[in-house]
Amino acid sequence: MSRVPGWLGRIGAGLSEIGERLNEKRAKDDEPDAHEPDDVAGEELDHVPPPPTYAPAVAARPDPAAAVPWGMRVAAEAGWRLLVLAGTLWVLMKVISAVQLVVLAFVAALLITALLQPTVARLRRVGLPRGLATAVTAILGFVIMGLVGWFVVWQVMENADELSGQVQDGIEDLRKWLLNSPFHVTEDQINDIATSLRDAVGANTEELTSAGLEGVTVIVEALTGILLAMFSTLFLLYDGRRIWLWFLKLVPAQARPGIAGAGPRAWRTLTAYVRGTVIVAMIDAIFIGLGIYFLGVPMAVPLAVIIFLASFVPLVGAVVSGALAVVVALVTQGVFTAVMALAVVLAVQQIEGHILQPFILGRAVRVHPLAVILSVAAGGMVAGIGGAVVAVPLVAVTNTVVGYLRAYSREAALKAAPKPQPQGATDADVAPPAEPQQQQ
Repeated sequence: MSRVPGWLGRIGAGLSEIGERLNEKRAKDDEPDAHEPDDVAGEELDHVPPPPTYAPAVAARPDPAAAVPWGMRVAAEAGWRLLVLAGTLWVLMKVISAVQLVVLAFVAALLITALLQPTVARLRRVGLPRGLATAVTAILGFVIMGLVGWFVVWQVMENADELSGQVQDGIEDLRKWLLNSPFHVTEDQINDIATSLRDAVGANTEELTSAGLEGVTVIVEALTGILLAMFSTLFLLYDGRRIWLWFLKLVPAQARPGIAGAGPRAWRTLTAYVRGTVIVAMIDAIFIGLGIYFLGVPMAVPLAVIIFLASFVPLVGAVVSGALAVVVALVTQGVFTAVMALAVVLAVQQIEGHILQPFILGRAVRVHPLAVILSVAAGGMVAGIGGAVVAVPLVAVTNTVVGYLRAYSREAALKAAPKPQPQGATDADVAPPAEPQQQQ
């Protein structure tokens, strides 16, 4: 048996070793590198071959938000914000209704303070201390308002008997006119109407009694509100600036500069509104009072005071008080006097609306008549007569604040915007001059 040569065995062993090394290298190349990301290392393994050319194309599904039309998305965004705002206003109105007496007393104090604060400033410029100037102004203001109220009550009590007799005479004249009128009203029908009115009053005695008890409650609440308004007015006159600075600390820091600038402007608007309204109301009361006085209408002076007080409710108060004067003239003096009183009322109100208000109030506190009517109606529905009185100054102040904040935000946005870089000839014009080189 022949033996295999040694060189041939060595060649076979070398080939086997080379094959093992090649297998190890191939296995090492297939393993992922620890230093590479998983997605890069497994790119070859996870690669999906493209579909064949004969396969139908499938469109990708769009984003659901992109499928909604742009207008609907804008309406939805505005809608949920309006819902949040409406919910906030509803909760605020509920809170105000729960503490209506306190809110009205404080708002009345703000209006009285806006009327009296200039007097405090003048007394301080004269040299009086702040406390003494506040006390003198508040006492004089409250005394004058109390005298006005007492005067109205006194005039009504003094002329009540005369007015009652004149009203009865007027009702009798109206009864005779109805009997002789073309409406064919008989005396039996008039007597039936009078009997029905007497029966209605007799049947509702309990309701009238309960109304009287409610009237006592209203008087107590009114006295409480008056006391709250008086104390609030004293503190606002004496320490109004500190109260305002304390309020600014409650405002977020980012909104504080805008609110700090809007506050003084709102106060100037409120002060101008109160002063102008008082002047216009006095002019209305004086001229309408003189007109109905010379016409012989009874209780001309208390009617003039009622016109003055009602003029604090713009448009509506003037109409109601003027109608009251015309009705009194009709019942007591007849149709001709009532027509003349109506002419006087309309003339004074036209002069007030077209001359006095634009001249005295100015453009800063003017409110559109539609806004006046809507705000008075809303204020009356929410808080009665007090709400109707404070509705228009609230709208005027809100208009001033919103206008200032809009201008402030626009100015802040312009300051924060990047300035455009100069180009072309402008670049050469605004570029700083090159420094001259020093000669060696």
